[in-house]
Amino acid sequence: MSKGLIVAIDGPSGVGKSTLSKSVAKTLGYLNIDTGAMYRCVALAADQKNVDPADAERLTRLSRSVRISFAQSNSGERVFLDDVDVTDAIRTPGISLLTPKIAAVPEVREAMVALQREMGDAGGVVLEGRDVGSVVFPDAEVKIFLVATAKERGRRRYEELRAKGVAVDFVQTVNEIEARDLLDTTRSHSPLLKHPEAHEIDTTGLTIDQVHSRILQIVQNRIEQHNNR
Repeated sequence: MSKGLIVAIDGPSGVGKSTLSKSVAKTLGYLNIDTGAMYRCVALAADQKNVDPADAERLTRLSRSVRISFAQSNSGERVFLDDVDVTDAIRTPGISLLTPKIAAVPEVREAMVALQREMGDAGGVVLEGRDVGSVVFPDAEVKIFLVATAKERGRRRYEELRAKGVAVDFVQTVNEIEARDLLDTTRSHSPLLKHPEAHEIDTTGLTIDQVHSRILQIVQNRIEQHNNR
C-alpha cells in the first residue's frame, strides 16, 4: 500500500480503547491518536480556568486555543496540554465526569474533530474514541467497536486508579461508568454509536493480548484485501 491504513477504535468508557490503540499502533508502526484524551485536555483546561460547562461561548474559544500533542517516552505515551505533561491529570475521577459535559458542546467537538482529521488524514494512524468511525473518519479502512459490561469496565477502572494510589469506591466507580455511558449515548451531537461496518469485539473476559490479536487480524485481512484488488 502507498500509505498506511486509518484504523478507528471506538467504544464506551473503560473498555480498553486507550491501551489497545497504543499497542496496535506500536505493532503496526503507526501514529496513535487518543481522541478521548483530547477532550479530557479541554475539560482539564476548563477546570483550571473555571469555565462553566454550560458556557458554550467560552468553551468554544478555549477549545480552539489549546495546544494538544502526544509524545513517546520510556514510560509510554504522554499527553501534553500547552506543552505541560497532563497524562495523569486528565485521568482523575473529576475530569472523567466533567469530560462528557465538555464533549457534548457541538463547537468543542467541531474543533477537536478538525484537529483529529488534520492529524490522521495522511493515514498510518490508529485513532480511538467514541465517534471516530462514525463521525471523524467514517471512511476509515478498519473500524473496530469494543464493548464490555459496565461491571467489568468499572472493575478495570477501579483497579487502574487503585494502582495509582487513588482512593476510590468500587460501586461508585461502576455508577460513574454507567453515568458516562448515558451522557455519551444520549448527547445530541455525535453520540456514541457503532458504525454499521464496524467489527464489534466484546472484551469482557478477554485479556488485552487476546483483543490485540483480534484487531491485528482484522487489520491484516483488510491489507490483504486491498493488495489483492
